[in-house]
Amino acid sequence: MSNIPAFGLGTFRLQGQVVIDSVRTGLEVGYRAIDTAQIYGNEAEVGEAIAASRVARKDLFLTTKIWVDNYSRDKLIPSLKDSLKKLRTDAVDLTLIHWPAPSNGVSLEEFMSALAEAKSQGLTKQIGVSNFNIELTKQAIAVVGKENIATNQIELSPYLQGRKLVGFLQQEGIHVTSYMTLAYGKVLGDPVIRAVAERRHATPAQVALAWALRRGYSVIPSSTKRENLASNLRAQTLQLTDEDMADIAALERNGREVSPEGLAAQWD
Repeated sequence: MSNIPAFGLGTFRLQGQVVIDSVRTGLEVGYRAIDTAQIYGNEAEVGEAIAASRVARKDLFLTTKIWVDNYSRDKLIPSLKDSLKKLRTDAVDLTLIHWPAPSNGVSLEEFMSALAEAKSQGLTKQIGVSNFNIELTKQAIAVVGKENIATNQIELSPYLQGRKLVGFLQQEGIHVTSYMTLAYGKVLGDPVIRAVAERRHATPAQVALAWALRRGYSVIPSSTKRENLASNLRAQTLQLTDEDMADIAALERNGREVSPEGLAAQWD
């Protein structure tokens, strides 16, 4: 089993001073896992914020993701070394393939083998995938073995519960990381989520995050406000009842927010 922290700080769409401030504040209020990616264009700023903090590298869990342009065998490891330089570290804790990109011209076998090689070279402690459906996850397992796939990071929220894919991953012992858990903030105004929040004296964001945590997922919400960064962390101690969970289960509407053409495969 993977040892991926249940709660991390996402940095998608945050750049420049904004991401430096978010990561610095996140570390101050208690985050110890940071999620970035090559395509976010912010690895150097994340590295800068970490270096300026008083948190020791050994106390942090750093995740990055390989972008589709770097999937070929001759590019993947050099691109990861470049990421490490930007992040100011000798190794990351987790490296993911960002999207399956089936029409990319690089076979899944090639990029999964290259990723496994990066792990054997000590550039990353764990490897995994992101946005993979069941069929592609099976193919990845065939190349590197399921024990070597630490997680599949997928979009999940009360509006997109992905039961079939999640069921498969959990059955295979592959950890689930949920991104976009608040559906770009759409679930925060949901009357059902708000009612649960009132019952539990919590915020709607805490309820959505606690729902994912109770389902056994890791979450990586992002925020630029200290108040929200600190508030989101408190989802870890929010106990939702079976009734709360049933109410949220009924919100499923296949509300997918992210599915770039050419990068995503057919969703389950």
